[in-house]
Amino acid sequence: MVFLLGSGFGCKITDQATKNAMKPITITYWRVFDGPDAFEAIISKYKALHPFITVNYRKLRYSEYEAELLNALAEDRGPDVFSIHNTWMKKYQSKLVPMPETITMVYPVTQGTIKKEVVPESRTTKSISLKELKDNFVDVVSQDVILDDGKIYGLPLSVDTLAMYYNKDLFNNAGISQIPAYWNKEFIQDVKKLTKQDSKKGLIQSGAALGGSKNINRYSDILAVLMMQSGANMISDNGQVLFHVTPPSNPANYSPGLDALRFYTDFVDPVKESYTWNSELPNSLEMFISGNLAIMFSYSYDLETIKAQAPKLNFSVTKLPQIEGAPPTNINFANYWIEVVSKKSPVSNEAWDFIQFITKEEQAKLYTEKTKRPTALRSLVAKQKEDNEIGVFADQVLTAKSWYRGKNAQAAEDAIAEMIDAVAKNPLDKIQEIISTGASKVQQTVY
Repeated sequence: MVFLLGSGFGCKITDQATKNAMKPITITYWRVFDGPDAFEAIISKYKALHPFITVNYRKLRYSEYEAELLNALAEDRGPDVFSIHNTWMKKYQSKLVPMPETITMVYPVTQGTIKKEVVPESRTTKSISLKELKDNFVDVVSQDVILDDGKIYGLPLSVDTLAMYYNKDLFNNAGISQIPAYWNKEFIQDVKKLTKQDSKKGLIQSGAALGGSKNINRYSDILAVLMMQSGANMISDNGQVLFHVTPPSNPANYSPGLDALRFYTDFVDPVKESYTWNSELPNSLEMFISGNLAIMFSYSYDLETIKAQAPKLNFSVTKLPQIEGAPPTNINFANYWIEVVSKKSPVSNEAWDFIQFITKEEQAKLYTEKTKRPTALRSLVAKQKEDNEIGVFADQVLTAKSWYRGKNAQAAEDAIAEMIDAVAKNPLDKIQEIISTGASKVQQTVY
């Protein structure tokens, strides 16, 4: 009788392995940004499949997350499942356990017709294969989660993309009826029309948050995608930073990375007609919310902030501009978090089962609908594209790319900021030296 009550199924178990597998288990799960309500329904569904498993979810502040996570892992009190940014994968590889080829779990199964009873059934299932990963998820995912040993180290619930926010009132007042779709002369002319200067105060209205570094949100992503669209190879498969060199397929006098850096920094050059930004301006998000910035490049997560802080702001979001006349393939930029399992987890088998469960279509749909985030699954893209709020971001996930910034992504971003600022302060004849120095500093974060 004691055994029957303790089992949770009310049946006799003869298989010792199954009996052991039914012992109560707790999976601790740490994330940022999303509260417990985002996972309440999903965890309930998982609990129904595995009554002996409890999932304890904890949300941490972004500002404290990585420090707390690293300390907890070092002190053996860390979570079983946690989220890391897609640029952190190789940095954390030694702390993670890859997805096993198979997972064995116990399920409650109802048997009998007249006298029904719930009996435990042990099932061994194959994990998602490399082919299934590439077929089911958007392309950027496999590029980030499959590491050097060919194993899968994580799965995402969503993938965000960089898009163009614009102030509709400022566009209307400037007489601009068509939103620029390309980085071309029309884009520069639109920025010029949208920029206002005062003889005493300087820039009082900016056409676009471009050209600077620390006061522009995601400046490194904007510059990186410009380089990618121009044809630069950010980093080779063997970890060689290459955004400063001329690809063999291009003419000897053309470096796409350098050209993109020059285009980007022209927006902070007071002698250029594209001048629209400087280091004295407020943060780009703050300026957009105040109504003094016409164009800002950011991700879907800023939608909620803008609506909360500026409910009357007349703005919209459109696709990221592309290079006019370039090959028909668009290039967009991905920014997302990946669910992984700690190497120190005593329940890594169950933890990986949980991750595979929550990232399947049915559960991922619940998550994206609750959080209003763009999907990571190909099967949900078409439906999400119809969404008035996140449709633009979802429409770009199939062509979104990322790049490895070494084991210290922040150091790489700082090096890019130094490169941008150096170009703004020095004559353009030093731009090759500056971009080479920037690439060298980023290279130091790779090994």
